[in-house]
Amino acid sequence: MAEAQNIPVGSTTAGSIAVAAESTVATRMSAPPSFDVADFPVPHGREEEWRFTPLERLRGLHDGTAIATGDGVRVEVEAPEGVTVETVGRDDARLGKAGTPVDRVAAQAYSAFEKASVITVPKETVLTEPVRISVHGQGGTAFGHQVVELGAFAEAVVVIDHTGDAVLAANVDYLLGDGAKLTVVSIQDWDEKAVHVGQHNALVGRDASFKSVVVTFGGDVVRLHPRVTYAGTGGEAELFGLYFTEKGQHQEHRLLVDHNTPHCKSNVAYKGALQGENAHAVWIGDVLIQAAAEGTDTYEMNRNLVLTDGARVDSVPNLEIETGEIAGAGHASATGRFDDEQLFYLMARGIPETEARRLVVRGFFAELVQQIGLPDVEERLMTKIEAELEASV
Repeated sequence: MAEAQNIPVGSTTAGSIAVAAESTVATRMSAPPSFDVADFPVPHGREEEWRFTPLERLRGLHDGTAIATGDGVRVEVEAPEGVTVETVGRDDARLGKAGTPVDRVAAQAYSAFEKASVITVPKETVLTEPVRISVHGQGGTAFGHQVVELGAFAEAVVVIDHTGDAVLAANVDYLLGDGAKLTVVSIQDWDEKAVHVGQHNALVGRDASFKSVVVTFGGDVVRLHPRVTYAGTGGEAELFGLYFTEKGQHQEHRLLVDHNTPHCKSNVAYKGALQGENAHAVWIGDVLIQAAAEGTDTYEMNRNLVLTDGARVDSVPNLEIETGEIAGAGHASATGRFDDEQLFYLMARGIPETEARRLVVRGFFAELVQQIGLPDVEERLMTKIEAELEASV
């Protein structure tokens, strides 16, 4: 994860109509992509893409006043044999290939980094152990860029673990060759004062499969923007996420699946639990089916469980369809408190109310945690959920 120079504040004039740079389709769900910070106005909180975000808590990432420091983050990569780990300059052709920044913070991160990390899994290589990336905050500010590239028919699992205290703006690119299979687990387990704003770009090759599991626990403000596009027919993307939002925390996940190619699939499922005064979770799920994307099959879902008074959830699923020739499309969103029937069922069998509530929350998250497929990571996350629930008692 590279650190960098400060980028000056850009124009504050209104932006142009939302047009995806990778296509000619204009959509209200897509900001005008650009690698140049000056192409994005400084947000004021009235813009649709920023209206839920507490800008005053971003520590200058949104307006150009954040300055990179030498004690930003420490990055360590543990990779199995056969995987190439490189540190490259800004002129490397793989940087930015998976997607273009769609907001000012992502553009600043791209414009500011000096060196990027590139992890390459050669074609037809099937890893039996995961690649583990540790991003540990050391109290400073950093801008970064990472690339994970899989060659044709390669298979890999990558775990990115964010811990410590930092102010971080970063872009992460996933490049999947034809027939490749990649599972990425991104864990945000920051200390309570950390700020993390990131854009995740996945470019899915022909008949390739991409699975993303985003897990957010810590931090003062975490704002992540996963995005998926397809480079060939037959691609599949699964975007799973879970978040546990505590008192005073702001956790925001804004997703876009851009079906720009025929006969591709996507499935989105995010679940969150909130407890404590001023706990605020935001989930924006955008799916665009372009006119050329015939045969698309997609579904997105968000579920939220509010555990205490004073917590707030904003959940907005969006589905934009430009062709009637699709296999299926749908979305759903629901926010509520504990299911009284579930609690009654457990308590009627002698389980105390406190323990019954814990069991309900464990069951609520278990389905998504099991998508990770790494026992040590799954056990760690369920232990973390238990600790969060214990703190609320």
